[in-house]
Amino acid sequence: MSFESHIPDLIGVVNAMLRVATPILLAGIGALLSERAGVINLGLEGTMLSSALAGVVVSAYTGSAALGLLGAIVVGAMLGALLNGAVEILRADLILSGVALNLAASAGTVMCLYWLTGDKGMSSSLHSKVLPNIAIPFVSDIPLIGPILSGRNIMTYVAFVSVPAVSLMLGNTTFGLRLRAAGQDPSSTAIAGVRVARIRLAALVLSGIFAGMAGAYLSMGYVSWFGANMSGGRGFIAIAAEVMGGGTAYGTGVAALVLGGAEAVAVTVQSYGAPSELIQAVPYLVPVIALAFYARQRQRRTATLK
Repeated sequence: MSFESHIPDLIGVVNAMLRVATPILLAGIGALLSERAGVINLGLEGTMLSSALAGVVVSAYTGSAALGLLGAIVVGAMLGALLNGAVEILRADLILSGVALNLAASAGTVMCLYWLTGDKGMSSSLHSKVLPNIAIPFVSDIPLIGPILSGRNIMTYVAFVSVPAVSLMLGNTTFGLRLRAAGQDPSSTAIAGVRVARIRLAALVLSGIFAGMAGAYLSMGYVSWFGANMSGGRGFIAIAAEVMGGGTAYGTGVAALVLGGAEAVAVTVQSYGAPSELIQAVPYLVPVIALAFYARQRQRRTATLK
C-alpha cells in the first residue's frame, strides 16, 4: 500500500493525540506554576472534575459557552485559593489537602449534579454548550498540514500558546522571577522583602485557573456532557508530564504530546484487536516508565556531579 493511503490514518492519530494532550498540557502548566513556587498542587484532578461540572451547568443555564468557560475558570481559581488557605492558614498538610480535595470533588460533583438536575452520573438532561473550533485562514487549505493545525478546539490553541507565554513569564518578568525564587529559596526571598505566602497564593490560583480550563475542555470540547469521574486520572498524568518535562514549560508541552500520543496510538491499535485491558492501561503505564527513566537519568547526573 502507498503512503498516500495511510495519510487519513496518520491525520486521525495526530488529531487524537492533540485532543488527548490538550487537557494534560493545560493542567500540566498549572502543575508547573505551583511547583516552581514550591507547592505541589496534588488537587488538580479534583479541580478539573469540579470545573468540568461547572462549565456544563453554567453554559446550560446561561446558554453561553463563554460563560460556561468563565464559570469553570472561576471554580478552578477558587479551589486553588481554598487549597492555599488550608495549607497557609489552617496549617494542613499540603499532600493530604490535595488528596482531600480530589476525594471531595469525586463525590461532590455527583451529588451537586443530582441536586441540580436529578441526573445520576451524567448530565443527560442539561443542554450544555460546546466550546468552538477555530479555522485558521489560509492554513486550513494547506494539504496534510491544514487538517492538523486548523479547525482545532479553541482550548487546544490556548494550551499550546500558553507554553511560550508561561516560559517567557517565568524567565522574563518580575512576578516570574519572584515565583521561582519563592520555590528555590523562600527564606532568602522573604528577607529580600517578597511576600512568599502571597506569591504561593497567586501560583495556586493560576494553577487552578489552568486546571479549570482543562476541566472545561473535558466537558465542553472533548465531549459535550459531564460524567462522574470523567477526568480519569488526567490530573495525576499532568503532574507526571510536568516532572517528565524537567520543570519547564516547553518540556511539559513535549511530555503532554508524548502522553497524548501514547493514548492515541493505543486506541488505534485497539481497532486491530489488541486486548482492551492493555489499551486502557497504556496512558498510565507510559508516564510510570517515563518517570522511572527520568529518575534514573537524574541519578546519573547527580552521581557525575559528585
